[in-house]
This record gives sequence, C-alpha cells and structure tokens, in this order.
Amino acid sequence: MDVINLDELQPLAKEKLPQMIYDYIAGGAEDGISMAENETAFGRIQFRPRMMVDVSQQNLSTEVLGDKINLPIMLAPTALHRLVHEEGELATARGAHAQGTVMTLSTVASQSIEDVAAETESPKWFQLYCFKDRDASKFLVERVEAQGFKAICLTVDTPRMGRREADLRNGFHLPPGIEIKNFDTYEKFKDIEPELRSTMVAAFVNMMFENALTWKDIEWLRSITKLPILLKGILTREDAALAVKHGVDGIIVSNHGGRQLDGVPATIEALPEVVEAVSGKAEVFMDGGIRRGSDVLKALALGAKAVMIGRPYVWGLALNGEAGVKRVLSILQEELEIAMALAGCPTIADIDSSFVQMRKN
Repeated sequence: MDVINLDELQPLAKEKLPQMIYDYIAGGAEDGISMAENETAFGRIQFRPRMMVDVSQQNLSTEVLGDKINLPIMLAPTALHRLVHEEGELATARGAHAQGTVMTLSTVASQSIEDVAAETESPKWFQLYCFKDRDASKFLVERVEAQGFKAICLTVDTPRMGRREADLRNGFHLPPGIEIKNFDTYEKFKDIEPELRSTMVAAFVNMMFENALTWKDIEWLRSITKLPILLKGILTREDAALAVKHGVDGIIVSNHGGRQLDGVPATIEALPEVVEAVSGKAEVFMDGGIRRGSDVLKALALGAKAVMIGRPYVWGLALNGEAGVKRVLSILQEELEIAMALAGCPTIADIDSSFVQMRKN
C-alpha cells in the first residue's frame, strides 16, 4: 500500500471494490452537504503555533475511560467489514492492536463479538443500536460485557435510516456469504424473512431499530450493564447538558459521517459547544472528516479527548487488510507528531484552545 496520505486511499479502493460496495461506504445522505462539510470545516481553523519550545521528546499517548492508548486516534464503528476484506473485523482488530489503540465494534458487524474479542487483548468498545425488541439489545450487552469490552457506545442519531440515494439506486444488499454475525444465535432474529435480513438497509433498520428512544432509556441501559456508557451522535449543547444530567461517561460528537440528517453542522464545528456544556463531567470524543494529523490536533485543541476515524481505515482494510488499517493509523500518527512539534506541543497534555483560531475571512 504505497500511499503517503489518506486522500490517496479512496481512489485505489474504488478501483478494487464492486460499485455497490464502494458506494455504500463512500456515500452520504441526500446531497452530501454534511459529509463534505466534515472535511472542509477543518480548513476554516488556523493554528497559532508557539515557538522556542523543546519538542525533542514527544509523547502521543493518552487515556480514554481509564485505558492508556498510544495515540489519540481510535477506530469508529463501521458496519460489515467483510464487505471489503475476507477477514473483516478480525483484521481490523489486529490493525488497531498493532498501533495500540481502541477499536469500536459495530452492532452490524460481519464477525461475532466473541471472535473479535478473542483476536487481540487491546481495549475494545462496542457500538450499540437500541432495538424495539429490548431483549435483542440486552442480548448484545451481556455478551459484550462477558467478553471484556470496555465501553458501550449507544448510537442515538438513527431512529430511521438516512436517505442514502446511492444505496437506493444500487439496490444495496448483502452479497452471498456476508451476514450480520452478532445475531446468528438470536432466535427471534432467525424468524425474520431471509430477503429482509439480506438487505440490511432502510427496511431492516426501520423495522428493528427503536424510533422511540428517549433520555429515560439511559436509565434502562445503566440497569443492564456496569460498563461506561457513551452517547454517539450528539451535536448540540442542549443534548450534551442532558447527557451529563443523565450520568453518561462520554459523548461522541458525530453526524454519522454525514449519513443521517443532511444539513447538520460539521462535527469539528459542533465540538466546542458540546465541550463547553459538558464542562469536564464526561469525556468528549469526535468523529467525522479526520483526514490529516493536523485535523487531529485541531480537534484536541478544541476539547476532544481523542478522535475516531471511519472511512479511511475501511479503505485501508479493503486495500491491504490488517496492514492497511495499521498503515492508516501510522500515517496519521506521523502527521500528528509533526504537527504537534511545529505547533510547539511536546505532549497531548500540552494542547489547549490557545493553539487554534477561526479563519477571519
């Protein structure tokens, strides 16, 4: 995988993957405004570097929910990794382990909770969709806790699937041999029509996912697990304040990679108001549009504890499996090291809001 930056990955993956699979990963909702803004918004933030700082000894390690990781870049949950590589989430887990960071496993994974847990000893989080059938959600949570996962990331921005027009145009469906593995042993799931199970798009989501999720359900989730709970999909100070009020351990500022409600702010622009509202009472993370190590530095300066990446590591996985995931993380790590040195930040702890400003024009 002879690439020197993350932007070179997507065209290579497009050449390799079937059109339907590529479009499923690359596409956003409707006009793709929020998806594009996730990336371009970083360009509206400028650095205020400090000079004459000793950066001869750098340290990119940090702690997330009490676990030390080698760099403040984690893997966001993305669905069905076997769409792009035969080993799927197993290769992803090994790539994250090689760089000493967290992988977040999707509810809609193509390898099981148990198999991914057995693959490496690195800390792993689990992304949970709340199902109308609460026993289905409980079924997942109990398995995750038993397998040593470190946190539950409850996705809160999907009462319905966003309108993803490329998938509609392509009639997106699961190719033969690709399954949602986390429900293989769930009896009620086996009763669903095979044709519906294979689509894994709006009809399935709208049938299965809870569209009446409210703040009172945080209490329900807390009652069935001792794991830290993070909410993924928060974009406003109002919801951030409510999350803290309901005792969550973390917030992931996210617009689902621009795949849900088109027209919401870029996550880097939503981040500051969430950080302010949380006021240190929970850890704040973000995903969306991270393509450079300098993007990571900007997010940390605006208050993120760490960031998550999604599409870039999926392209890396598609191109070269475990080594591709590792390469994506290593590129970002090298870029972050350089950006921190040039900004005058020897360690993650040295980064604060004084290092950035909004562009004036």
